[in-house]
Amino acid sequence: MLEQVGSLIGSPWIYAVVALSILLDVFLPVLPSGVLVITVATAAAAGSATDVPDILALTLCAATASVLGDLVAYRLAWRGGARLDRAISRSRRLTAAQERLGAALARGGGALVVLARFAPAGRSVVSLGAGAAHRRARDFLPWSALAGLTWAAYSVALGYFGAHWLGASWLATAVSVGALFGAGAGAAYVMRREPQASEAS
Repeated sequence: MLEQVGSLIGSPWIYAVVALSILLDVFLPVLPSGVLVITVATAAAAGSATDVPDILALTLCAATASVLGDLVAYRLAWRGGARLDRAISRSRRLTAAQERLGAALARGGGALVVLARFAPAGRSVVSLGAGAAHRRARDFLPWSALAGLTWAAYSVALGYFGAHWLGASWLATAVSVGALFGAGAGAAYVMRREPQASEAS
C-alpha cells in the first residue's frame, strides 16, 4: 500500500485527493484526512532526496485545504440565519464553543482556534461557531491559517520523520497516527479545562 501511495506522490492526483479529504472533513469529521496526510508523507520518505519538494508541496496543500475548508464552513454558517442559530442553541457543546471562541477573539487571542484544529471535530465546531456568531473574518482567518499550517506541518513531519526513524512501514505509519491522535486528545483536554480555569479566576 505504501509503495502504491509512493508511486502517486509526484502526481497532482495525490494532492487533489489530500486536498479534497481535508476540505470535506470540516463537514464530515470522520474522514481520516490526518491519516492520509501521514501515509503520503511516509511514502514520500521512502523515496530519494529529490522528494523533499514534494513534502513541502504536501504541507502547503494540506494547510491551504484546511484554511479553505474553514472558510467555507465559516461563510455557510454566517449565512445560515435563524435556522442555524436555533440548531446551535440546542447543542450545549456548540453554544459553549461559540462563547469561548468569542471571548478568545475579543481578547485578541485565537489559541483556541489552533487547539481546535487538533481536537476531534474541534475544527468543525469552531469554524461553524465563528460564522454563526458573525465574528469578523479578519479576527478568525489569521488564526485559521496558523492552525492549518501548524496541523499540516505536524502531520507531515510525523509521517516523514517517523519513516526515517522507523523505516517506511506500517509500524512508522501506526506510530505517527498514534502521535497525531495523542495530540488531538491533549488538545481536547486543554479545551475542556479552559472554561473551568476561567470560572475559577
